[in-house]
Amino acid sequence: MTSGRGACRWAVLGLGVLWWWAVARLALTPGAGVLEGAVAAGGWGLSVLPVHCAPKARAQGALAAGRWRHAWCPDGRHGGR
Repeated sequence: MTSGRGACRWAVLGLGVLWWWAVARLALTPGAGVLEGAVAAGGWGLSVLPVHCAPKARAQGALAAGRWRHAWCPDGRHGGR
């Protein structure tokens, strides 16, 4: 394992611990504030980012445009379109 990859893993682990701390503090502590809310919301927002996206032309297993149109109308007639 290279030092860069190891540092990245430690950083991800540390950020994960920080996020769980913020969520637990929001759920269990009546005095939790804006800092914990910002950390929890930011971590959740990062988790829904589509970080594994690729252009359709380069994506493995991508389907061609118009696939469903050709499946429903194989003879080429597309409802007047």
